[in-house]
Amino acid sequence: MSTTNPVHESFSTNPFSIAVISPDANHRDEVIGALARFTFARIREFISYPPGANAIAQALRQDFDVVIIDLDSDPEYALELIENICIDASTNVIVYAAKPDPALLMRCMRAGAREFLAMPISPDAMSDALMRVSARRIEKPAQKTVKNKLMQGSEGKLLTFMSAKGGAGVTTLACSLAVTLAQDLNQRTLLIDMTLPLGDAALNLGLAGTYATVDALKSFHRLDGNLLKSLVVRHESGLHVLPAPSEITATQFEIDAVFKLLRIARQEYDFVVVDAGSHFEAQDAYLADESATIFLVTQIGIPELRNSNRLIKQLVVEGGPKLEIVVNRYNSESGDIDIVQIQRALTQTIDWRIPNDYAAVRRMQDMGTPLNKEDSAIARTIRQMGESICGASSVPARKKRLAFF
Repeated sequence: MSTTNPVHESFSTNPFSIAVISPDANHRDEVIGALARFTFARIREFISYPPGANAIAQALRQDFDVVIIDLDSDPEYALELIENICIDASTNVIVYAAKPDPALLMRCMRAGAREFLAMPISPDAMSDALMRVSARRIEKPAQKTVKNKLMQGSEGKLLTFMSAKGGAGVTTLACSLAVTLAQDLNQRTLLIDMTLPLGDAALNLGLAGTYATVDALKSFHRLDGNLLKSLVVRHESGLHVLPAPSEITATQFEIDAVFKLLRIARQEYDFVVVDAGSHFEAQDAYLADESATIFLVTQIGIPELRNSNRLIKQLVVEGGPKLEIVVNRYNSESGDIDIVQIQRALTQTIDWRIPNDYAAVRRMQDMGTPLNKEDSAIARTIRQMGESICGASSVPARKKRLAFF
């Protein structure tokens, strides 16, 4: 009669990689001791909670099949780490605690944790937990690939507008494109004003919100889709806006808060448009999403082009988001710098040229009326940008008239 342990057999044929995370040395020793019989597993200890829950979670998902996390040392941070690790369901999380809190355990399970172990942890209890994890792991690679693609396809796309210098027109373009996506192209769209402490997106759209971006960032530990939607203000176009504060207020925030805000937003909307202005505090969050697009807005002028060139060197990252160059207030009939010289100065191809129409922009700013409400050269160009983003054809084909002889 065979006495082979199925979980051992699973390990020997398809070895696990396990991360054990705890700042408490005694807790770590107990977990490692419970794992001693699993000689085929690759085990790595983390002697503290790694900083940057979102960034480290990406590495943990890539490197480990199972992550075992101590809840006792810092429950809220542990919960944040669990949420980020479990975002794509590719990695199993086991949590443990000496004094379990039922409310916290429920939050962990909702965040995606698969198993809970109470201390002291016996080898048998660990074996049973890993047995269940092993059963979930048996999934054909092709099925897993399809599943991941479906999950990626269900998330909205991040579109970030920024400039290397203030006054380039980032807010005007971000607002106008967001309205076009929501109203003209019927896309669920959220505009986030990240030009803190004071931004003009709400003012440009004639809106006054009760809550602001800082409210979402300060509440990121409990932020979910329902809370996010309670913070936004709705524009008549159907666009949802998370505005900057209407008054100067403290705006210090953790980078993990931005990661989570963008992740939740992409789960709730088809497109998330970020007005980042020339503020780069959250630049890492914008660069982390390789499916995103960054629109770098510049103008024709030596200082603008020089600063944009410097910023491009930081934004062009292998495996990073797509970068599109937008030259604003472009007038081909004036100025000493032509388009070839601009591209040479930026070391990038110009993707969009926004016509110079001061009167139309001024009306938008004074009246709070979106540019797409009038037939201007700027409105037509922004419509083309929206159609390009959505993959829509820019002009419907005309039907040919029949000639009778």
